[in-house]
Amino acid sequence: MVSTILGRKLGMTQIWDENDNVVPVTVIQAGPCTVSQVKTKATDGYDAVQIGFGDISAKHVNKPMAGHFKAAGVEPMRYLREVRVENGEEHKTGDVVTVADFADVKSVDVIGTSKGKGFQGTVKRWNFSRGPMTHGSRNQRRPGSIGQCAYPARVRKGLHMYGHMGDARVTVKNLKLVRIDAEQNLMLVKGAVPGGKNALVQIRMA
Repeated sequence: MVSTILGRKLGMTQIWDENDNVVPVTVIQAGPCTVSQVKTKATDGYDAVQIGFGDISAKHVNKPMAGHFKAAGVEPMRYLREVRVENGEEHKTGDVVTVADFADVKSVDVIGTSKGKGFQGTVKRWNFSRGPMTHGSRNQRRPGSIGQCAYPARVRKGLHMYGHMGDARVTVKNLKLVRIDAEQNLMLVKGAVPGGKNALVQIRMA
């Protein structure tokens, strides 16, 4: 069984549970994902399958990838991801992974790319406190001291400083899978997931 499916984040909304409590959910259009390659210990040294998601025009597929899809006997897909499986010999190219496979799953992990924030200072990036705003202070949003004097006489690795913020791979674990709509390929996950609207996300069984 393939424990991962690809999808697009459509946005957030709210629903009511059986106790009339409001539940904030993220709507994800997940799958269907087609298996485009199977790897086994005999051929590749490990067991995995490659799944694809999203339509793409044939003219936008380069020749190496067009040959890859043709050899597998599947239609070209925009996104490809490799997923480890217990036994690769149980799968074959052309198999389809849908949201119906997650019908008995209670919680999922969602992997995506967070929103990019650009170059940010320490106050926004690391929640630093600002300096005094009055009495001639010129240290409102400066990072302050970043090291020691004589030893080690350098800035230590990993120090929280200003720099590029966001646009990184983020995994949010153990989100409750509230509802599944198999007809429209929708998954409703409680809480927020990484990325903006229409961002590619990867949902795996927790």
